[in-house]
Amino acid sequence: MRLTVNGTDAFAATGGRDFDAALPAVVLIHGGGMDHSVWALHSRWFAHHGYTVLAPDLPGHGKSGSPPLKTIGDMADWIAALIAAAGAAKAWVIGHSMGSLVALETGARHPGHVSALALIGTSAPMAVGAELLKAAEANQHASIDMVSLWGLGTNATIGGNLAPGLWMLGNAQRVLEASRPGALFNDLNACNEYQDGLASAARVSAPTTVILGGRDMMTPLKAGKALAAALRRAHTVILECAGHLMMAERPDEVLAALRGGAPDRAR
Repeated sequence: MRLTVNGTDAFAATGGRDFDAALPAVVLIHGGGMDHSVWALHSRWFAHHGYTVLAPDLPGHGKSGSPPLKTIGDMADWIAALIAAAGAAKAWVIGHSMGSLVALETGARHPGHVSALALIGTSAPMAVGAELLKAAEANQHASIDMVSLWGLGTNATIGGNLAPGLWMLGNAQRVLEASRPGALFNDLNACNEYQDGLASAARVSAPTTVILGGRDMMTPLKAGKALAAALRRAHTVILECAGHLMMAERPDEVLAALRGGAPDRAR
């Protein structure tokens, strides 16, 4: 689905069904350097179980035009504009990693557009190491290697996919390699500079599901719990032994956690 958001062209996957603003809306926000494809399973499930879906490519990513947005706040404002452009009154906003910060900030800044939140692989602040930032700024493949290796739990790196023949580490690398030059650095830098997370969490009124990986090396469990504690209406689900890229690594468990926290209970 193509939309015009803030005067620029944007793409959003809809899970295999046309967007219908009369249905409860779900917005799925990808993480740094990624695109809508990380939500392939989840977008399709929601679209075929009573929801209407937008899994956008953020500006400067995937099939969306214009340069990447520089700050988490700018991305949150863009998500609110996307919801309005699609004709939806409100949406259940779900985000992974950087996308979780965008979802959080959307809930704080634009409560009228948000029915509920889900934050996957999250923490605030979300610090990024200097070595990773430097490699990403130089567009070195080492940055992709670091994100993909640190992003997966041990089992996932040695063939733990539920679907035989699919290589999770290689798939993660291919998605990152397809991103435009500078996009990964832009996103990592936005995460690193975002310091408003705990204050924004205190302003969020929507019910929030927080899904954390027990072996997450990018947003450690302790930091995710601290963010959850700052939310007024949070329900936390911990996926034991899971790494950061939980939608690929533990897709069924992520879906079950999301369904359990649905504002109108996913069918």
